Amino acid sequence: MQYANMKKDFTTLVMIHVKELPKVNKANFEITWYCQDKRKNKDNIMAGQKFIFDGLVKAGVITNDGWQQIGDVSHKFEVDKSKPRIEVIIKVIE
Repeated sequence: MQYANMKKDFTTLVMIHVKELPKVNKANFEITWYCQDKRKNKDNIMAGQKFIFDGLVKAGVITNDGWQQIGDVSHKFEVDKSKPRIEVIIKVIE
């Protein structure tokens, strides 16, 4: 139940932030996770990519989050104590 609520909240948050982006047929994604500290394991942090892709689908930026729409996905991890955040670079595949 707790995961379901978290998934709904974060998916909606992504959807709100990306709704003005143009529609993309297929893209590669570079995700940089700026964490407040190094307390969480990287694999637990990057599990949040599910919310990012679901939010992109919900906003209509991509039609689905399958192999036909998602190319390569790369992750970088940084520490920013004053401004933790997630930055996503979408590189459209022609």
